[in-house]
Amino acid sequence: MAELRPSTPLVLVLVLLPAPALLLRRRWPVVTLALCAAAYVAALVCGTNSPGAALAALVAMFIVARDTSRRTAVAAAAIVVAVVVGVGIGVTVATRADTRFLQIGLALALAAAVGDGVRSRRAYLTAVVDRARRAEQTRDAEARRRVTEERLRIARDLHDAVAHQISVISLNAGVASAALDSRPERAREALSTIRTASRDVLSQIGGMLSVLRADETTALREQPGLARLPELVESVRVAGLDVVLRDEGGDLVDTPLPLAVDIVAYRVIQEGLTNALKHGAGARAHVLLRLEDDALEVVVTNPVDRSLPVESGPASGFGLLGLKERVGSVRGRLESGRAPGGFRLAARLPIDAVVAS
Repeated sequence: MAELRPSTPLVLVLVLLPAPALLLRRRWPVVTLALCAAAYVAALVCGTNSPGAALAALVAMFIVARDTSRRTAVAAAAIVVAVVVGVGIGVTVATRADTRFLQIGLALALAAAVGDGVRSRRAYLTAVVDRARRAEQTRDAEARRRVTEERLRIARDLHDAVAHQISVISLNAGVASAALDSRPERAREALSTIRTASRDVLSQIGGMLSVLRADETTALREQPGLARLPELVESVRVAGLDVVLRDEGGDLVDTPLPLAVDIVAYRVIQEGLTNALKHGAGARAHVLLRLEDDALEVVVTNPVDRSLPVESGPASGFGLLGLKERVGSVRGRLESGRAPGGFRLAARLPIDAVVAS
């Protein structure tokens, strides 16, 4: 069987053409493959085998499969292999020469497969890096969210620990100042209340600091619940606020409730009585506790000065904002605002939802 040999300057050009064509492989890989494959096929038709052109076509095929989409690579490989095999069959039949078209066709297909494997591996590694980067960003965002939540929790705890007693101290300081000359015994009572409230503030701040160092479960257990409601009512009565407590659920003070609901219910009453001390008129407040099948309802009402605009009332305080967040943490609902007879603070705290969670 005869061998194909270069016989003309044209064939020599076709043999050497793939070398400069490979310089275009990064910018135009498909064009490079087309030039290299065309040079190899043209050399076959002109009567020569060109191992250099075949090798250039293999390199170009690998680059196309590696750097383009899979659809483009499959289409290019199918066309080039079909053309090489088809032309090789024709030349072999016509000249009885050994064109080795089957080996070249298989090598082109193998180059396409290897290039596709490299492209897939590179895409996989890129995806892994992207996932790792997104996971790191998610962790950072979660850390920032937790820091924000912790900051809000500290702010709420600080308000709950200090605001009520500071209101008691402020009111009794005014009483002591006014009664110092005319009613010294009343002034002494007010000063005694101030001393007691000051000790309570220091004790509660110390307790809050210990709670902040504890874990979440310990922190919840350290916070006051409805079992300490009589102490709260007595403290505001000493400060001069007449409190009427109505319990429509039996003895809710001693009724076991979900821990989170118990704490939030106490905080609602504490905030309502504190606002009544600071903003109320008539020195009285009404507290209602009602236990239903699936929720605990807490309502605190107190008269207010109707000459004051709504914006100046207790609804504009940061305490109610923190309280709303507390109520929301147990999937409850908080309402506050003017009502017939004064200001109304009402919370509905689901019990079964908290137990289920």
